[in-house]
Amino acid sequence: MSKRSLSPVHLPPAKRPHLSASSPSTSLHASQSTNFETLYDELILYIFTFLSYVDLCALQATDRNCARLSLDNQLWKSLYLHEFGRLRLRGFRGFAGRRDGRETKNLPSWAAVEEIQDWKRMFRISTNWRSGRCHTSILAEGSPQQAGRSGQEREQEPNAPQVTLVGKYTIISSSDLSHSPSILVLSPSIPKHVIHVALARAQQPVRITALAIDQSSRTNANLHIAVCLSNGDIYVHELHSPSRIHHYVPPFKTPRTAPIIQVAYSHPMLITLSERFTLSAYDLTFEAMQVIHVLTSFTSFPPSSLVLTMPEPQTYKLLVTYASPFYPAHWSVGVTEVILSGATLSAPSLSPTRPSMLLLSTRSSRAFDLPAGWIDETKLRVAREQWGRKVGSVAGTQTDGRWVVLAPAVPEEVCPPGGFTPASLPLQLYRLSSPPLRASAWAHPKLTFVRNLVGQTGPVSALALADGRCVSLGVNGKVWVWDLENGWGTEVTPLTRSEPRDSFSLGLRGTIAFDERRIITASTAGSVMVWDFDV
Repeated sequence: MSKRSLSPVHLPPAKRPHLSASSPSTSLHASQSTNFETLYDELILYIFTFLSYVDLCALQATDRNCARLSLDNQLWKSLYLHEFGRLRLRGFRGFAGRRDGRETKNLPSWAAVEEIQDWKRMFRISTNWRSGRCHTSILAEGSPQQAGRSGQEREQEPNAPQVTLVGKYTIISSSDLSHSPSILVLSPSIPKHVIHVALARAQQPVRITALAIDQSSRTNANLHIAVCLSNGDIYVHELHSPSRIHHYVPPFKTPRTAPIIQVAYSHPMLITLSERFTLSAYDLTFEAMQVIHVLTSFTSFPPSSLVLTMPEPQTYKLLVTYASPFYPAHWSVGVTEVILSGATLSAPSLSPTRPSMLLLSTRSSRAFDLPAGWIDETKLRVAREQWGRKVGSVAGTQTDGRWVVLAPAVPEEVCPPGGFTPASLPLQLYRLSSPPLRASAWAHPKLTFVRNLVGQTGPVSALALADGRCVSLGVNGKVWVWDLENGWGTEVTPLTRSEPRDSFSLGLRGTIAFDERRIITASTAGSVMVWDFDV
C-alpha cells in the first residue's frame, strides 16, 4: 500500500511579532528582535518551569520582561511543591492530618493555611532553614550578675524563661520570683503587652514553671494562655484581657501540683505533669477548674514532653514521653498513651461538681524492651542493638506525635579528655507507631529506632520538636536543625550575629521554641534571642 499523500492545503503563515503596524520603527524593531521576545507570556512561563530557582533568580537581572515573568507566583508554587512537597511552611505545633492514620496530632485551628500565599517567599524561608541562613536579634538582655554566679548559687536561681510562639505572637514569661508574675506578649502589629498574673491568695513570691496555648482556639484574637506557678496554682488568661477566665488553687502543696513541669491545653481539657510524675487532668467547663483524673507513674522520670490531641469528638489522646530507666544504671526513652473520654466535658448545664470522666486506656512502650523468658538469636541480636543505644543521663525527650527524639546528657558536665565531637553525643531518633483508638487491650505503641542525629559538638541544653523538624540548643550556644523526614541536618549560621552578654553561660537549663519562620532561645540569665529565617 502506498503512503498517503500530503494535503494540498498551504501551511498557516508564521506568527507575527507583537508590534503595532502604525509604528514608524516597526520594521527596525522587527529586524532586531530575537525569537524569544516574540513569544507569548504563557510560552515563556512554560519554558521557565524547566529552570531551577538559581536560574530564575539570575533571570531577574537580564531585562524587565524576564524579571516580571520570573516572579510569577504559580511558577514559584510549582518549584516549592517539587522541592519541599507541601502546601505550607513546616514548623507549626502539630501537622496536617492524613487519612492513613500516620499523624496523630493535627494542626491547631489558628494555624490554618492562608488562601493567598507568597510562594517565592515561602521558598526562600524553607531554603534558609535547609542551609541554616538567618538573622539574629536580641529580645531581652540577661543579667550579668546571674550569669557570673557559681553552680550552687544558680541552683537557687530561676530557670530560663518559658517561651511560646503562636502565629504572629511571641509569648515570654518572666523567670523571676514575684507576687505577680508577668508574661510579655510581643507582636509586630500591636504594642508590647504585659499580662500580670494576679494570685488568688497572698503568699510567698512564686515563678512561672510552665506555659501552654489553647490548641482549640479558632483565631489568634481569642487565644487562651494556661500558666502554671511554682506553688501549684493554675490560671488561664485571654491574650488581650487582664483578668483570668479559669483558675485552680490547690488546698495545700502536694507533689501532684508543685512544681508542674509540663502542661498541655485543648479547651476544655487541661493536662499537667508534676516533677514527681503525677499526671492530672482538669475540666475547664466552669471558671473554677475541676480535677477529673490523677495518674501516677513510678517507672518514668523527667525530662518529659506532652502532646494532647482530640482525634474524635469528646475523646482526648495524650502522649507522654519520658526517660525510662533499665538495668543496671542506664536510661532510654519511653512513651505512654492515655485515652480519655467523656460527654460531660462540653455540657454547660452541669453543676460545678466533680464531673464523670472515663479513662479508656493507658498503653506504654519503651525503646529498650527485653522479652521475658528464653529468646532466640534474632531477639538476642535486637536486644544487643538496643543495649548499644543506652545512655548514662538524659538531657531531653520530645515528641510531636509521630517522631520521638532522645538527647543524651553528660553527668555534671564532664568533658571527655579529647573534647566533644559531633559523634560524641548523637541524638536518637525513633518512629512512633500508635494503635487505633479502639484497639484491643494488648495493643501498645511501638518505638522503632531510625537513626542518630549527628551535629552538636557537646551536650544539649534544650530540645524542641514539631511538624517533623527538630531543633536543639547546645550548652555552647550553637543551634542545630534537623529535617526528620528528609534526613538532612545543618547548623544555624546567622548572617549578622548579635551576642548576648551571657552567650557562653547558657548552662543545662536553656529553653528553645520555633515556628515556621523563627527560633527563639532563652538562657537561665534571662537573655532571649531570635533567629529569623525570613531574610
